[in-house]
Amino acid sequence: MPKTPKNTICLWFDKDAEAAAHFYAKTFPDTKVSAVHRAPSDFPSGKKGDVLTVEFTVAGIPCIGLNGGSAFKQSEAFSFQIATDDQQETDRYWNAIVGNGGQESACGWCKDRWGVSWQITPRMLTEAMAAGGDEARRAFEAMMDMRKIDVAAIDAARRG
Repeated sequence: MPKTPKNTICLWFDKDAEAAAHFYAKTFPDTKVSAVHRAPSDFPSGKKGDVLTVEFTVAGIPCIGLNGGSAFKQSEAFSFQIATDDQQETDRYWNAIVGNGGQESACGWCKDRWGVSWQITPRMLTEAMAAGGDEARRAFEAMMDMRKIDVAAIDAARRG
């Protein structure tokens, strides 16, 4: 039996932790569903035998999805940030999330259909911000008007 990681992200779902984990596994590299655990008895938001927790990784990060019911909702206070190498990769992840019942937000953020927030962030943007000075300011100002990040526009802003 594999050793439990020292630190695991636990995501609270109403009842669709397994569906979400499988969606993530088909969408992102280095992502898999490793175990599905059923409730040994009735619990406040479910019955004995219902899926209670799902162990999975998202881009190598260990996670547990908990089907805890409707008491708590996802918020932008937590998000996965996925670094992308180019516009094609940015588009692929963005379109998978938004096109599967999710919604666009601003500055490279979107939510999946379960309310989990994602930052689809081209490395070029991160590099521009790390450069500081006028280059960072121009890239930042360009990003502030975007929903999905436009790599060519960020590149143009970096160069001034």
